[in-house]
Amino acid sequence: MSDLEIWITIGALVIATAITRSSFWVIGQHVTIPTRVNEMLRYAPSCALAAIVGPDLLMNPGSLAIDVVNPKLVAGLASIGWYLFRRNMLETIVFGMLLFTALRLLHLF
Repeated sequence: MSDLEIWITIGALVIATAITRSSFWVIGQHVTIPTRVNEMLRYAPSCALAAIVGPDLLMNPGSLAIDVVNPKLVAGLASIGWYLFRRNMLETIVFGMLLFTALRLLHLF
């Protein structure tokens, strides 16, 4: 790609981003979101997080790793158990990261 093509691409992406982000301010008051859609949008952040974290727990580079020698999966499952026991998200994150770090550094798997 030439320098001109790169700058045209960057400019097009800037314009596309500005249009999509500003559209909520421009037409936000004129469009009402149905109640059912609004309720479904409540779950969008947790679905996006699961879509990011899930493959990282279940995959090694290039292969599926659903076994007890996968330290990420072991730490993730233990974190779920910790959350069900304590019901505290901050403790769950700290517990999961400490367990994963310990498993990785101690070479238990």
